[in-house]
Amino acid sequence: MATLASAPSTSLRDTSIRTISHWINGKTSPSTSGRFGEVFNPATGAVQAHVSLATVEEVDQAVKSAHAAFTSWSQQPPLRRARVLFRFREIFEQRLDEVAAILTSEHGKVLSDAKAEATRGLEVVEFATGVPQLLKGEFTEQVGVGIDSWSVRQPLGVVAGITPFNFPAMVPMWMFPLAIACGNTFILKPSERDPSASLLIAEMLKEAGLPDGVFNVVHGDKVAVDALLQHKTVQAVSFVGSTAIAEYVYAEGTKHGKRVQALGGAKNHLIVMPDADLDQAADALVGAAYGSAGERCMAITVAVTVGNGTAEALTTKLRERIARLTVASGTEANADMGPLVTKQHLDRVSGYVQTGESEGAELVIDGRKAALPQGEGFFLGPCLFDHVKPEMRIYTDEIFGPVLGIVRTNSFDTALDLINEHEYGNGVSLFTRDGDTARDFAHRVQAGMVGINVPVPVPMAFHSFGGWKRSLFGDHHVHGPEGVRFYTRLKTITSRWPRGLRAGVDTTMPTLG
Repeated sequence: MATLASAPSTSLRDTSIRTISHWINGKTSPSTSGRFGEVFNPATGAVQAHVSLATVEEVDQAVKSAHAAFTSWSQQPPLRRARVLFRFREIFEQRLDEVAAILTSEHGKVLSDAKAEATRGLEVVEFATGVPQLLKGEFTEQVGVGIDSWSVRQPLGVVAGITPFNFPAMVPMWMFPLAIACGNTFILKPSERDPSASLLIAEMLKEAGLPDGVFNVVHGDKVAVDALLQHKTVQAVSFVGSTAIAEYVYAEGTKHGKRVQALGGAKNHLIVMPDADLDQAADALVGAAYGSAGERCMAITVAVTVGNGTAEALTTKLRERIARLTVASGTEANADMGPLVTKQHLDRVSGYVQTGESEGAELVIDGRKAALPQGEGFFLGPCLFDHVKPEMRIYTDEIFGPVLGIVRTNSFDTALDLINEHEYGNGVSLFTRDGDTARDFAHRVQAGMVGINVPVPVPMAFHSFGGWKRSLFGDHHVHGPEGVRFYTRLKTITSRWPRGLRAGVDTTMPTLG
């Protein structure tokens, strides 16, 4: 989902193409680095913008701006902070179509999917507006004679979010609403592949009354990421991306004394039992595997069938449905699936299709040969493999494209063992009519998010999102109650007001009895 290699950059650019700048201290901040990345329109293959790639000094400028704003912002009553988010929510909802158009133009996903992404992000804003309730601590009267004790949750300071290309609006909105509602100031380092949504969000926050410096945006590659991870003023880092980079961010951030939540890769399985409603399962699999061209960390990429009869019947239904999908520019009204985000990523996913063939899996539907739009866009049609084996790379690796593999098993226990033995444990699902099997699955499966007859079990904003095993590094999931805990630290106060004379020095451990 993300890489930390230095992005291909250039100091020579077409000045007729717009430049995407940083946002620091409440205004756009043109870069001084002289390095720029290219932002493509995935449907045409054309460069539509150049994005500034930050220097260490520019990251430091953003951190200093956030640090300067922290004292005043953290002292604002939680209700006042919440009211800013209420206004932001109204502005964002009014401009939802504008947000969706930006997402489609830079990422490639179809407009309906872009609107759904923005809406799911908005749900976290709505949750964060309840911050006065969420920040309440605990109080115990008379823990000892004349002694009371209570706890409070206080903000950390300057925190940062490093977010992936596949959800340019939603994933940042998993992070910054709770972070700033809790009293922190925030620096966003969005993906350099589709960065414009971050600036639109910054403008809307300013319009909503957020003080300058509370929310900042720095664009960039590994230089910017390392600068955030190593900066002594940054207290916490949230990350979503590939497992290799999540592990790096976690190790590097914690080495420098930071609190880190780093969400990594996935290989999400969906078990189809013989008693399942196969029409429902087939509909769910097609939507979950090929929506957003498979560029979702919650995409279903492995269908595990129990029994050959189940596999044969399911494959027939999948073929029928895939044949009806339309691959086109995300702005086309009839488009079900748009392009991949870059030519580099298209080549990578196509390479996995070739690898699957060479490994001996049966390529039932070859998306490379599908009816695709003509031109230089980064299109690949839906791909379907059958007879995938656990030792194949198309099974072990996160492909992050429109590639679905069918693994045949002969029992529920074998299917469950496949999931539990995989290195990733992000999201899983089971389709069945049997309550005992469903309960057993939910209890025994080793994954952070579980669906029963639900293909993409993304929790609502008032729950928390995160995986197990190598899908998550750190102790906290994102948004929901876990998000509040991540962006605050606990302080417990024990208080006594003296009345008259005391007995004097006592060197024993106080028992408060």
